[in-house]
Amino acid sequence: MRSLLTVRKVLLSVAALIVLAALISVLGGSMIWYLGGAHRLDIDGTAQTTARPAATIDVGGGWGYYGGDPGGHRYSRAAEITASNVALLAPAWEYRTGDLTDRADHMERAATEGTPILAGDALVFCTPFNEVIALDPDTGGERWRFDPRIDLGQDPANQFVCRGVTHWRDADASAPCASRIFMGTNDARLIAIDAATGDRCPGFGDRGEVRIDPGMPLLWPGEFQITSPPVVVRDTVVVGSAIGDNARVLAPAGSVRAFDARTGVARWDWDPIPRTANDPAALTWQGAQPPIEGHANAWAPMSVDEERGLVFVPTSSPSPDFYGGLRPGSNRHANSVVALEAETGHVRWSFQTVHHDIWDYDVPAQPGLYSVWRDGALHDVVAQVTKTGFVFVLDRDTGKPFLPVEERPVPQNGAPGEWLSPTQPFPAAPPPIVPNRLSADDAFGLTLFDRLQCRARITESLAGGLYTPPSERGTLLYPFTGGGANWGGAAYDPARNLLIVNMNSVAHHIQLIPAEQVNAMRKVFHDQEVSPQAGAPFGMKREVLLSPFGVPCTPPPWGVLAAVDLSTGKIVWRKALGEMGGVTLGLPSLGGPIVTAGGLVFIGATMDDTLRAFDVATGELLWRWQLPAAGMATPLTYVWKGRQYVVIYAGGNPTAQGRLGDTLIAFSVPPQ
Repeated sequence: MRSLLTVRKVLLSVAALIVLAALISVLGGSMIWYLGGAHRLDIDGTAQTTARPAATIDVGGGWGYYGGDPGGHRYSRAAEITASNVALLAPAWEYRTGDLTDRADHMERAATEGTPILAGDALVFCTPFNEVIALDPDTGGERWRFDPRIDLGQDPANQFVCRGVTHWRDADASAPCASRIFMGTNDARLIAIDAATGDRCPGFGDRGEVRIDPGMPLLWPGEFQITSPPVVVRDTVVVGSAIGDNARVLAPAGSVRAFDARTGVARWDWDPIPRTANDPAALTWQGAQPPIEGHANAWAPMSVDEERGLVFVPTSSPSPDFYGGLRPGSNRHANSVVALEAETGHVRWSFQTVHHDIWDYDVPAQPGLYSVWRDGALHDVVAQVTKTGFVFVLDRDTGKPFLPVEERPVPQNGAPGEWLSPTQPFPAAPPPIVPNRLSADDAFGLTLFDRLQCRARITESLAGGLYTPPSERGTLLYPFTGGGANWGGAAYDPARNLLIVNMNSVAHHIQLIPAEQVNAMRKVFHDQEVSPQAGAPFGMKREVLLSPFGVPCTPPPWGVLAAVDLSTGKIVWRKALGEMGGVTLGLPSLGGPIVTAGGLVFIGATMDDTLRAFDVATGELLWRWQLPAAGMATPLTYVWKGRQYVVIYAGGNPTAQGRLGDTLIAFSVPPQ
């Protein structure tokens, strides 16, 4: 379950951006800030950082995992590309998957979010339709491709998505299919592929695949998917799921499932929602026993600490998102970072980022397993970026806050029958990366007319700040359900203790609808999101808070890139990310950053179809390249035959209404 469908809906329409660009060019860049009203977020402050001894850094070799390494650093020791030569960076090769022509009829339902991995001597990635392709890392030439032939007639709840694949080597190098690629599919299969040939591994499951049973009949084909890469700990492969939001209360369970990496035999499954009264978490689920709700699934990427034998799982909200009166209590393990023992699936510890979530504030990104340099020593932590704009930094062994977290009172007076947590966890450090309170004075507009319209929308809604409960009147969620942060996650520079993260700053208007009125509202608002939340007393209507011109009513920047010192929680620098009409307004983004030992941050993600490089210490923009479509995926970097490459999958996103593509592009500095 996730709200990425809505983050895609927020991505500004092309028509609105054309209007915006035209107005900027006519009025001048400075005028846009006057028209926009209050601009409360300082995005220009910078501070210098000090690198720690290189001997303490033991990550960043190659890019053998979705997040660079099992802990998701998204960091590389490659240093051939630096601030002094990044201006020379240019395309070295391109590879077209053929989706734009071969699957043209389905591209409007496909999101290109994949990050390749360097598996042995091949660059391996998956397309949105779960084709797995292996390329020569030096030339981009195709080695092999595998097509699982997913059902393209299904209606995927979260679009056709494949963020990545996983590589595993059997300790017995002589075993059949000893080097294999694992992938989860949009039609809920876990498939094992021979990394050398692209053939199925016949000893795994049924002819190379295991079909995941969602546990109940689906409302429609596509309600249950796998969109993020599996993880492997020793010889156990673990997979989560993505499940359609807000259709019903009694929905598929968000179980995390583990299988033998050689045979595909099931080893364990863990349901975040307690189903027995003797489960210690049951005390925090005070409704029906056992609970009737589903989900709390792990749709975002997971992380692995092989030494500790732990899988770190980011869980989402229970079903449905916007009414929780049937599940009183804090709902432990939902909306949490959970450390599971890879051998058994037992919970080692769990930290909840949102109590009793009724805002769709899933934990949306891979937990970062980093070592923070403080007081002359390294401290193993888990850093979790969130949709609310917060960053929680936890001790990796205990789950207790490494940087302080406070329980603070939050708004009450929910809908009839609702249960609300009186407090929510707020990090004392770092401060929020993006704002979380919106007033009428903050209303943005291109003209006085649409600014006044935005003011009126804010005034007529409940806008009590973060954690204001959904209502029949209409409530503003700020940040919106797409973040803050989302699946792109963060990158970590271990030499500087710097966490690099991109976040969005847009609002949602959420309105609860009495159940008996949902069908009528669907007819009236047939072109908007109206969901039944069947089994609950309320359905819901969700829309991005936009002006009549289709531009966010929230003040820019609508997207930022920030660096946080994880030893202190201080925001070292914060910049608007993305531009239009020559003005750096900051645009909503999908995808994440990477960091290199060359002192650079690379990130695509934005709607302006641009790959950028920033100075990691200061946030200074150093280089940019126009892509054939938006690079709404996380890039990777690697060194091959002494040459460093930066690669991004440029495919765009159909609901961003921009150009679509099917191109993998590799950049390098040309030989001198």
